Amino acid sequence: MPPQEQAEEAIVPTTNEMEIDGSNKEEERGGDEEAHASFSLKNVLWHGGSVWDAWFSCASNQVAQVLLTLPYSFSQLGMLSGVLLQLFYGFMGSWTAYLISVLYVEYRSRKEKEGVNFKNHVIQWFEVLDGLLGPYWKALGLGFNCTFLLFGSVIQLIGCASNIYYINDHLDKRTWTYIFGACCATTVFIPSFHNYRIWSFLGLGMTTYTAWYLTIAALIHGQVEEVTHSGPKKLVLYFTGATNILYTFGGHAVTVEIMHAMWKPQKFKHIYLMATLYVFTLTLPSAAAMYWAFGDMLLTHSNAFSLLPKTGFRDAAVVLMLIHQFITFGFACTPLYFVWEKVIGMHDTRSICLRALARLPVVIPIWFLAIIFPFFGPINSAVGALLVSFTVYIIPSLAHMLTYRSAVARQNAAEKPPFFLPSWTGMYAVNAFIVVWVLVVGFGLGGWASITNFVRQVNTFGLFAKCYQCPKPPSPPVAPSPLPHH
Repeated sequence: MPPQEQAEEAIVPTTNEMEIDGSNKEEERGGDEEAHASFSLKNVLWHGGSVWDAWFSCASNQVAQVLLTLPYSFSQLGMLSGVLLQLFYGFMGSWTAYLISVLYVEYRSRKEKEGVNFKNHVIQWFEVLDGLLGPYWKALGLGFNCTFLLFGSVIQLIGCASNIYYINDHLDKRTWTYIFGACCATTVFIPSFHNYRIWSFLGLGMTTYTAWYLTIAALIHGQVEEVTHSGPKKLVLYFTGATNILYTFGGHAVTVEIMHAMWKPQKFKHIYLMATLYVFTLTLPSAAAMYWAFGDMLLTHSNAFSLLPKTGFRDAAVVLMLIHQFITFGFACTPLYFVWEKVIGMHDTRSICLRALARLPVVIPIWFLAIIFPFFGPINSAVGALLVSFTVYIIPSLAHMLTYRSAVARQNAAEKPPFFLPSWTGMYAVNAFIVVWVLVVGFGLGGWASITNFVRQVNTFGLFAKCYQCPKPPSPPVAPSPLPHH
């Protein structure tokens, strides 16, 4: 049996086997599989299911193109709010990722007690909601999650075109979107999150280089002449920037799929927090240094690359970000591929080529939307306010509260409250606060600000904009009028 299938069989069969330190047979088999995988180069590079694989996947997926828009958000929010909101939403996002992991383990435990076998089936978030709360929650989770992942993929395509333009401006951004749409379509050949081991590792290295390049380049460049730091000065801009940060730390629409790819998914509980702490070392210095150096100039430059001088280091950062965006596109699209496969009855197909062909219809609307709405920074904020707010924060918090609303459910819970918040009442209070905060500030005020800003971009640049925020070519010199002859 291939290691991938062996690994999938080693996951969380019963409630009593949930203890991380327990020496049960399933965990022994998982350890054997990890050791077996290490002896094969193919398995080392291709079949990932360890805690480290999950950490790299979470950290790599959390920050991609948004790294380049955070300085833009700082110019809208001001330095203090930018730093505080990153910390606030980072820890809030880690908490809701923890809730999702708890609900996954609860769902898996219940189903496997009923004799359900997930050997050739990838569990997804909407199936967890369906199993725990019923079909209405399934529809809610499916709708928000798929739409978020769809536009998350759109953002990666827009980002690819925006970045490559700073190396080669002989083609406009719309043409580059056509080209990168075709390149990213090749992700249909990557079967599942087991197969992102080497990509996640490389992706995190690429964002680490880019973040520290932005930090060092901004400090070396120094402050521009007569730099101003006037933010925040408009409510629309303030809440647009805040929802972009909400989006930054809302990258766990693929949490369940990453967990399912683990040999021991019960160990996922604190991985997202550890990934977020590392991501802080990338996002806070780079955004703060860029805002310190360029100030309000960032209000009209949503891509941080656009303000830095062209050097070999900048070009290297652009190329690395392009490769990472390809990886992130695959991360966002893979759950959509799974959903589509299940709809058309192809999810159990073993042939990679047949599955790849079946997945292609998912890429086409993403490609088309990236061409219609090429608004780099504003679309991040709109997606954050309208989709991430529900997908990542509100729905997991409400689902956890409703799943454990009865005393019997709490008593038989597969995962008890964490050591730092051992009371169920405390968990309910935290979840209720998140629901109210994100509903009012994220969805309400953030939605108003983001849509207002987005409509303004459409009115300014129009749909199908050929080259969004490209520098205008210099006007040709006007020939002097000839002197009159006498």
